Amino acid sequence: MTVSDQHDDLSFGIDSTATEVLAGIDLSGKVAIVTGGYSGLGLATTRALAAAGARVIVPARRTDVAREAVAGIDGVEVDELDLADLDSVRAFAERFLASGRSIDILINNAGIMATPLTRVGPGWEAQFATNHLGHYALVNRLWPALAADGGARVVVLSSGAGENPRINWDDVHFADGYDKWAAYSQSKSANILFAAELDRLGRAAGVQAFSVNPGYILTPLQRHLAKEEMVGAGWIDEEGNALLPEFRAPEQGAATQVWAATSPALAGDGGAYLQACKVAKTFDGPEDREAAERLWALSAELTGVDAFGKSE
Repeated sequence: MTVSDQHDDLSFGIDSTATEVLAGIDLSGKVAIVTGGYSGLGLATTRALAAAGARVIVPARRTDVAREAVAGIDGVEVDELDLADLDSVRAFAERFLASGRSIDILINNAGIMATPLTRVGPGWEAQFATNHLGHYALVNRLWPALAADGGARVVVLSSGAGENPRINWDDVHFADGYDKWAAYSQSKSANILFAAELDRLGRAAGVQAFSVNPGYILTPLQRHLAKEEMVGAGWIDEEGNALLPEFRAPEQGAATQVWAATSPALAGDGGAYLQACKVAKTFDGPEDREAAERLWALSAELTGVDAFGKSE
């Protein structure tokens, strides 16, 4: 990568945009995968990476919608992927590996929030399955391409809802009573712990992983929330206009994940949790590491895949 002096400092913050973060960065010849890269933060991320010269693959459950959304953006290709379906994850990974390409950037951006109780696969709770287990399986199946050519950056989109990680170990799929916000928080906690453990395991191969809180952004992520609920929470007014001063535009929300994917200033901070283009927390204490290891083992057991073990 060609890096400008501007990019080498830590002047970026909550109001920075993905385009500003990538000023001076040449991603020509680099391959990036952005799950959900056709909507909201993902689309802003795809646009910024492609504008910097990257070849961007957008895996999407709704490929027709995705192709329409990215039409006209040079250097973008769409492929099919349903993160809630492990057969779909396997098929996507096999197609990509068969292409012989390595991966420079993988941004696990896709996700769902506060859904009604939904079961997928063998009865898994949908938020944990989609936001965490699908991405866990994807990373592990793509591992040969991630570890090639000196290693990739893996960015996992989390949320402020998960920054004090809590996993309901006795009932991760909410068989005994469901709360949509508790389930969302658990899935975002899993994103943080997963990134921390992936960074530890991948370090020898040159792979770095980060978790990211994009901040408050109005995107299709809120599609499962009734307007009345968001009005009552003080997020929006009756006309749908954002009320909280913390709300930012999608390109501002995408800035931190793009920064995580490219900044040389983060070379020594793998495994960290980032927000507003800054390192906000690290999760390398004994309790965090124990939880991250336990989550990895559980995820390997549930999905049957572990690039660093013997599960299959």
